Amino acid sequence: MKHTEKYGPASRAYVSEFDQFMHDFLARHPEVEEDRRRGWDIWWDHRVDLDELDQQRENAVSVKPYVYD
Repeated sequence: MKHTEKYGPASRAYVSEFDQFMHDFLARHPEVEEDRRRGWDIWWDHRVDLDELDQQRENAVSVKPYVYD
């Protein structure tokens, strides 16, 4: 089901002015969606080196539960 079919005029669900604006804006500016996906890939969908993560955990200095001791 496409976004327009689920929330567009074919369905009788309420669509706010902001949602209408964003839908129209993204339809006119597809580069924004490409940029958003690229940003998502940079910040969220990156590969994690599990060996490096284990090494960082082993090298971490433990913190006292109460810092004023």
